[in-house]
Amino acid sequence: MITFDDFERVDIRVGRVIRADLFPEARKSAYKLTIDFGFEIGTRQSSAQLTRQYQPHELVGRLVLAVVNFPPRQIGPFMSEVLTLGVPDDRGAVVLAVPDKDVPLGGKLF
Repeated sequence: MITFDDFERVDIRVGRVIRADLFPEARKSAYKLTIDFGFEIGTRQSSAQLTRQYQPHELVGRLVLAVVNFPPRQIGPFMSEVLTLGVPDDRGAVVLAVPDKDVPLGGKLF
């Protein structure tokens, strides 16, 4: 089990997808996302396995939740700077975890 202090160290923020591109070099089907987290954090990139549920144009403009304080991770030729959060459906396809109302970019989940 983890403690509440452990949970508080995970920095989950709200961002808006401003770009979504196919990522053909990835081992598993994925998109390269560019996400705006607002003034404090800025723009970050993420590799996300969302291709079974979303088309690129459906992602642009969407609010997402992402862990912003993990170290960057090299995925093929791409550096993923944040972990975009989602939950698998009954077939294993990832569905985004998102706020259900419009909230400020960079808002912290707590």
